Formats: sequence, structure tokens, C-alpha cells
Amino acid sequence: MSGVSAVSSLGEGQPAELPRFTVLIPARLASSRLPNKPLADIAGQPMVVRVARRAALSAAARVVVAADDDRILRACADHGVEAVLTRADHASGSDRLAQACTDLGLDGDDIVVNVQGDEPLIDPELINAVAALLPARPEARMGTAAHAIASLADFTNPNVVKVVLDGRGLAHYFSRAPIPWARDLPGVAWWDGAAAAAVPAVPTLAGFAPLRHVGIYSYRAGFLRQFPSLAPAPTEALEALEQLRALWHGHPIAVHLARTPPGPGVDTPEDLERVRSLIAG
Repeated sequence: MSGVSAVSSLGEGQPAELPRFTVLIPARLASSRLPNKPLADIAGQPMVVRVARRAALSAAARVVVAADDDRILRACADHGVEAVLTRADHASGSDRLAQACTDLGLDGDDIVVNVQGDEPLIDPELINAVAALLPARPEARMGTAAHAIASLADFTNPNVVKVVLDGRGLAHYFSRAPIPWARDLPGVAWWDGAAAAAVPAVPTLAGFAPLRHVGIYSYRAGFLRQFPSLAPAPTEALEALEQLRALWHGHPIAVHLARTPPGPGVDTPEDLERVRSLIAG
């Protein structure tokens, strides 16, 4: 598959032709807030299977779960989802995917999209848009996504990661802090002035309005294999944000601006019940 014609309604500037790409889904059985999370039942299917089936609705040539436990492999096999077993001691999802790239024999220039294993409502068109970033922005080593923040509560919530873009539409910085912060218009005044204007017009957001980072990434397989060998960045340790390692070492990250936020992910039992209700409804 050399290219698939596609148009995304998620944002501006997506190329008409999508590259050939592989979706990799990291799945780790242990979770402090939701034990056995990848196997959590959602309307009769394990969550990781639902994620893989949503990803299969994208233009991906291949969708593979990178698991850390045989129980995940068996669940995937039972539902016809391709999966590979990776080491259980990987420190992060990107480490797990780096091994998967090697085990699957992906070429260094092959494009990989990292879809989180706890996103059973992921939009296939968002996957396509993030996959399209790297061919369109050859200077970038990674791609990701963001959307306009629609509430002051999200803007000030440290669990909502923010990103500021530079003039080229590349990531300038990611933070749990409310950024960018207007010195002379603090608090609600800054929010009322900037965010209200930002929400309806995504193309005007480049770098000067609140943007929420969406945890989906694209890489070339060669860079993904290299990433775990990069020294962790001090900013990464402070913010607990792994993508800051790439910026620290000078690797640009392209950002797709989506018009709408993604569906809710699953981190807690309450999140799981919310997603179950949405799918049942």
C-alpha cells in the first residue's frame, strides 16, 4: 500500500495522501490504579482488543499489540488480534515498542504510530492524521497531536498536559503547568481573553493559546529504536513527561491540531465505568 487517499476533519493541513504505517499498542498487565487493565471487559471484549479494533479502522497496514504477559497474548489471539510478547521489565511504553520494532523486523524508515492501550474510543482519523505528520514534516523525528483547551479547570489541572508550539508548528515545550501564561493578564482574565477566541478556530492556535497534548505519537522505526538509548532529560524527570527527552536532545516533534478532543481514556475504575456506559449507550 503506497498511499491511501484520506481527508481528516480533525484539523488543518493534513496531506491528502497517507503513508504506509504500522500501529503498535503497548500493553502492560500491571497497573497501580486499575489491575489487569488491558484485559478489563468492555461490552464483552478486553479493552486492548477494543483499542486494536479501533486502530484497525484507520489506514494502518498493520496493527500489533506489544504485550508484557502471555495472558494478553492469549486474549488477543482469541479475538484475532496480532500481538507480540516483549520483556516484562521495560521501563516505559516506548522501550516496549522499540523491542517490538526489532522483533517485527521493521525497516528504519517505516512509520510507526504509538496508540495507547487504554484508549478504546480512539478516533481512527486521528491516527491517520498523526501518521501523516512525518512525511509532511521531514525535519521532525516524532509526531503527536493537541487540541484547544475548553475549560479553565483543564488549563490549571496538572494531569492535563499542555504544549506550546513554535512558529513552525513544532512543539516548543510540554508541561503540566498552565502554559503559555500571560504575565499581564493573570488567571481568569487570561483565560477569558485567550481561550474563548481559540476554541472555534484551531488554525489560529499556533503557539499562543492553550493547547492540550494528546498522548499519541508517530515515529520512524529507526528513531524509536534509538530513543531508549538517549539519556533521560532533567525536564523529563521534573515533569514526568517522556516526550521532553526528544526535545532536550534536539529532536523536533510535529504537532497535529485537532478540532475536537479525543474520547476519554481509561486510567481508573471510574474511567472504566464511564467508557462502559458510553459504549453501551
